[in-house]
Order: sequence, then structure tokens, then C-alpha cells
Amino acid sequence: MSGYRIIALLLVAAGLTLVPWYALQSSFYEFTWLAKFGGKDQAPALLQIKNFSKPWLILLPVLLLAAAGLYAKPVNAATAAEGAVRSWARMVVFIGAAGALYVLAQGFAIGPRGYNFGFLSAMMPEITGGQFGLGAGAMLVTFGFLMICADGIASMGYFRGDRFIACALLMVTSLVVMFVFFPVVRVLYEGFVDADRNLSFGALWTRFAQPKMWNLTLSCLWGGSGCGVAWNTLWLALLTAAGTTFLGLMLALIVTRSNFRGKKVLRLLTVLPIITPPFVVGLALILLFGRAGAVNDFLYWAFDIPPTRWIYGLPGVLLAQLFAFTPVAFLVLIGVVEGVSPQLEEASQSLHASRWQTFRYVTLPLMAPGLANAFLVGFIESIADFGNPVLLGGSFAVMSTEIYFAIVGAQLDQGKAAVYSIILLSFALFAFWLQQRATAKKSFVTVSGKGDTGLPSPLPDGVRRTAIIVGVPWLALTVVLYGMSIVGAFVKTWGRDYTFTLEHFVKGFAIEHGVNGWHFTGAAWHSLGNTVQFALAAAPLTAIVGILSAYLIARTTFKGQRVFEFLTLLSFAIPGTVIGVAYIFAFNVPPIEITGTGLIIVLCFVFRNLPVGVRGGIAALSQLDKSLDEASTTLGAKGVTTFRRVLLPLLKPAVIGALIYGFVRSMTTVSAIIFLVSGDTELATTYILGRVGNGDYGVAIAYSAVLILIMVVAIIFVQWLVGTRKLGRRTAIAPSTGPVAVAG
Repeated sequence: MSGYRIIALLLVAAGLTLVPWYALQSSFYEFTWLAKFGGKDQAPALLQIKNFSKPWLILLPVLLLAAAGLYAKPVNAATAAEGAVRSWARMVVFIGAAGALYVLAQGFAIGPRGYNFGFLSAMMPEITGGQFGLGAGAMLVTFGFLMICADGIASMGYFRGDRFIACALLMVTSLVVMFVFFPVVRVLYEGFVDADRNLSFGALWTRFAQPKMWNLTLSCLWGGSGCGVAWNTLWLALLTAAGTTFLGLMLALIVTRSNFRGKKVLRLLTVLPIITPPFVVGLALILLFGRAGAVNDFLYWAFDIPPTRWIYGLPGVLLAQLFAFTPVAFLVLIGVVEGVSPQLEEASQSLHASRWQTFRYVTLPLMAPGLANAFLVGFIESIADFGNPVLLGGSFAVMSTEIYFAIVGAQLDQGKAAVYSIILLSFALFAFWLQQRATAKKSFVTVSGKGDTGLPSPLPDGVRRTAIIVGVPWLALTVVLYGMSIVGAFVKTWGRDYTFTLEHFVKGFAIEHGVNGWHFTGAAWHSLGNTVQFALAAAPLTAIVGILSAYLIARTTFKGQRVFEFLTLLSFAIPGTVIGVAYIFAFNVPPIEITGTGLIIVLCFVFRNLPVGVRGGIAALSQLDKSLDEASTTLGAKGVTTFRRVLLPLLKPAVIGALIYGFVRSMTTVSAIIFLVSGDTELATTYILGRVGNGDYGVAIAYSAVLILIMVVAIIFVQWLVGTRKLGRRTAIAPSTGPVAVAG
């Protein structure tokens, strides 16, 4: 019996016999359940059947024995008839799928008070008692049965018989369906529910056809208030996506294709906006450009220009989103720009094409996957953004803020929030379709199995000057904004009293020595510890699931592939506030009852940030020739070996992007988890938001400065840990004048 099959059987057996079947009141990883092992709340499934009247679980050990019996007498594919092999494999698929689905089905069917559905009470035998949320035992059993099902699928000849691909597809699909699709469907269900909690398409249409949603006037194109919320959201998203893609490309060209000094500093500055809590950038923009801001004060003093409130509305929100999301576009594009083959550019110039013609007709088209992905991510980030519009929107309303006020405001209209979410999903689907049309049926391969010693072509003078003129002022303004934030942490009152003080840091992060040693007495230590712990858990999971999903999308073919790709994108199309509420609706009751725990926050982080890893991985994989995979397979390597030893080293830019983004967004997100935190799981952003709400800006800014420092250290560590991709090319930039070097 192969090691894969042994592991699958052991997972199911361990879930049934060694760990609690139901969720625990305390954390599983505290292992306090070991002292009460066998009790009603701590017993594994077999003891639940024997001692606590849970007869509906008896099918699971029966299915385990059936799987073990099939594995004990496998069919030899080399000697047996094809029909016998497929029949055996179908039985394996059936047992694996039945086991995994039955775990969930019985969880939904039987709740704390018995059957959850009336028809089950009439059809099934009477039961005494019920059950609460599923725990670690159920999780192990589900994963084990999924591995068995994947083994059967591979044995039937799908995915060229590769168990790794089949298992990865089943696992990722199950996770995405459970933690993205199911919560979204659960919250969207509210859009069809009327005031009496009955399903009604009339209720959906009434909410959808509101004049506030679809009014259209020309004034909104310049930030006026005459347009409906839907048009405001769409127009802002298009501007943000175009702007962030352009800025991200310019910065990527400066870093990879110019002799600009201080590239390392530039790289660090490009990611500063994503390592900052969202309201810090908004506050800095207000202090710089607001009615009483530094710029307005200077203009009034120097030119007698009266102060204005232009920063509130479309211009302010757009500027804030450009600062917030350009680094995401840069992280997507940097690997794509690095991956463009210099030999193709040299071939163009050897045919007497100018540098501009080479850039226009060779370099830029090869970047199309990255540009399309960057635009898509920028668009979806914009429609899902909450922090910037709520702070700078003024009368310029967008759907994310309307959803927030519909949920937490006096109206408490969950149906309205759900309808807005449906519209946002439609926008995301439209952007997804455009991205597919832009890159469909085209090849963008630039990294093949052949050696590539070409020298990157110098940028055309116009492109180089544009990149410098656009990129350097953007970075300078970034330095000013963050400089103001740092100053605000060391002054008594930000913007008023600039007396130097450390009292904000002391209040948040004091450490005192007492009778029993050193104590962390600052008010912010608890939330900081939670935040770092959850972010460290979420970042590698985000990278693993994201890159694996990208591999399945870009390197395999299966039915429903486009649906799978859209599901991985879905979490970005929903505002963070809706994601938080969706998780409460979906996971506040059995069978998955994790509200109030750290696990629900980690899961929210992972699947909220998943699309960046997926899009970055797809963009990078589109440049890797499939002959690399084929050569590895020809030499006898399995799919897992090809992925680990051939593709993964070439995907280091995408891995770094996913790790960095997963960590820093987990550290700084607020809208997605505002409804999920509790007293025990308070996070840094919710603590800072509370300080801002109480007017304690000094502590909030000091805390933000500490978060920035932590994340800068984390980014440097990730860069060092993962390393860089080696493509076997010369790294020097060719001179801007003189003959062009051609690879021999």
C-alpha cells in the first residue's frame, strides 16, 4: 500500500479515535481536553457513538473499513482489464466522496435540539439529544476522505493519474466553497427575504431599483453628488484601477529597467502604503490637503487663496486609493517585468527596430497578463474598499460605506446590504470577463527551458523620463505623508501642539518591573500579540493556497475551471464589512461554530487576501513555458516534485508577494474583522479605531508607527528567507546609447 493511501486512512482513523469530534469551548491547541478525554464534550467519534447516543456517526467507521478493504486488494492497472480498474476506482471515489459529504450533511441536518428540518423528523428514526459544532476530529475525517476520493479520481486516469493534482484540486475547491462561497451565499440570501422573513423577488427588486442607486448626472464625473451609489462606485473603481496599474508599471520599470540610484529605498517605499492601517493615510491626507491642512495654510498665506474642502469627495477618495493600492499593482507587476526575455528584445533591435518600437510591440505586449491582473486587482480592491471612503467620501457615497451603515446604522437593513453586494459581484464579474478577453488565446511565454543570457533592453528615453517624472514625486509625497505620521507619534497633539513627548508610546507599550518580574502594562500589548499571532498563521496559508490555486488554474484543465477561478476571486468583490457579517451568519451556528475564536479571524484573513496570491501566481506562471513541466514529467517526476523543485523556485516573486501581502493585510485590515473580534481576540486595527473614535489620535498614531516598524522587519525577513529567482541572465543594464549587445 502506498504512503499516500496510508496517510489518508490514518487521517480518518485519527479523526474517529484520537481527537474530539465536536468543537471545544477552549482552544484545541491548549490541549486541556487531554485531561478530560472521553468526556461528553471531549470524546472522539467512536466514543460519541458508544457512550453518548450519536448513532448517526456510525456510517463513518463503516466507510473507513470499506476504504481499507479496497486498498487491501487494489487492482493492478498493468495486468487487470481497463473496466476492472475503473470499477475499482469508482468505488474509491464513491467512498471518499460519501465520507466527506456525510460529515457535513449530518452536521447541517442535526443541531443542538435534534433534526433541523421537519421532513427529517418524519422520515428518520427518533433521536435523543443533538450536537453542536464540528471540531478537529470532523476536520481530520473530512480531509482523509477527500484524499481517498482524489486517489480514486487519479486512478481513473484523470489529471494523468497524478494524485497530487487531484488532491490539491479537491482540497482547495472544498476550502474555497466552504469559506468563500458558502458565507457569501448565506449573506446574499438576505436580499431575497422580506420583512416577514419570507422569500420574495419583489423585496429584491424594491431594494435594487432605488433611485439612490442608479441616478445619473454628468456632475458625478467630477465628484459631484448627483449620481447614484452604483455609478459612483463603478467610476471610482475604473479610475483607481487605471491609475494604480499605470503607477505600478512605472515603479516596476524604474526598479528593473533603469540605473536609478536608490532602488532598494524605492522598493521599500512602494510597499509602505500597504503596511499602514488605512485610516492613517486618510488622516495624513486631511492634515496635508484638508481645509486646515498644511497646503491650504500655505496657499492662503502665500497667495491669499481661501481654503477649500476639495479633498472630501471623489478626488480625496481616489488619491487615497491610489496610495493604498498602487503597491499591490507593483507587487503583481514586478515579477512580470523581470520575466520579460531580453533575447526577444535584442532580436527586435537586431532587426533595426528602435527602442520605442521594441518597447511598444515586444516588451509591453509580453506584460499583458500582469497589466490585466493588476487592473483587475485594483478594480476589485476599489469597489471593496471601506476605510478611505468612510473617512474622505463626504457626500460622495459608494456601496461599501452604504453597506456598513445599512448593517450597523439605525436602519439595520441586512437585505439592502445584500443587494448592494449582488451589484458589486456583478461589477467584479464584468471586470473578470474583460480581463479574460484581453489575454485569451495569446501566448506570453518568456521563460523557457533554454538558457537566456540576454541583456535587458534600455527603456526608450520618453518612457524612462515618464517613469521618473511620475514615480519620484509619488514616492516623495509618500515620504511626506509617512513623515507626518511619524511626527504625530512624538508630539502632544497632532496638527496643533508639536511639543515632543513619548507619552503616547508609554500609554500603549509600557513595560514595568514589579515584584514578580517584568510586566507588559501598556494597553496595546494584548491586541498587538493577537495581531502578530494571527497574521503569522494566516500569511503562509494565504501563500500556499494562493500559489496552489494559481498552479491549478494555469497548469491544469478540468471542467468548471473558470468557475473555480472566479470563486478564488470572489472574496475581493465583496466589501470587508459584508465578509465579516457573512462569516457571522455562516459560522455562528452548527455545524461550523467558530464565531468569537481566533480561528474565524485567521480564516477570514486567508480567504480575504487569497486573490492577490492567485493573480500574482497566474501572471508569473503564464511566463513559464509548459515544456519545463513536460521535461520534469518525462524524467519520471511526479506532479508534487515538478511543482516543488521546478516551478516553485521560478515563482519566488509571486511567493514573496503573497507572503508579504498576506501578512501586512492581516496586520492592517479593519473592515473585514470589525464584527469578528471579541474581548479575547481584539486586534491592533480595532484598538486603533477605538482610539480614533475617542479622539486619542496620539496613541493611535504611535501604535501605527509600531505596526509599520514590525511589518518593515517582516518584509525584509521574507525577502531574505525566500530569496530571489535565478534566471541565468546578466543583470547589468545595457547603456542607453551605443551599440546594442546581442546574445551569441
